[in-house]
Formats: sequence, structure tokens, C-alpha cells
Amino acid sequence: MKQDIVVPKLRTDESKAVLAAWLKDVGETVEAGEALYEIETDKVVNQIEATKTGVLEAVFVEEGDDVAPGQRVAVIESSEK
Repeated sequence: MKQDIVVPKLRTDESKAVLAAWLKDVGETVEAGEALYEIETDKVVNQIEATKTGVLEAVFVEEGDDVAPGQRVAVIESSEK
């Protein structure tokens, strides 16, 4: 089953951030709870964890791109329900 990966809302006043780094490449296995990418806001850099175990199938945002909370940035193919 495909699992969309979206940017979480990190602060109540946050409207955008920068996807600072991908920590996994397309085609790599990702474990639930493992850091998948980093988001940089004006104050901090946060590592965002995968919510499902599976294979990183596609990324839609490049490092350095602006992202907004709720924006889809990747897809994981997972056998979990």
C-alpha cells in the first residue's frame, strides 16, 4: 500500500520551511520511526521520521526547496496497513 509522506506542522505560527536534506534515497528500505528527512525552519532543524516501514518509492521535493505543512513530499510503498 502506498503511504504519502507529508510535512508535519511543527509550530502554530509556521507557514513554510525548507526541506534541508533527504536521509534516505529512492529505492532504499525505511523503517517506521527511522529519520527520513530534515526540515529547517527559522529557528531549528528537525528530523522527520517515517511512520511506516517500506521502500521509499518517490520524492517530489528536492533538498533546498520550500515546503508547507501538509505538503506531500514523498511516497513509501509499504506492506503495512
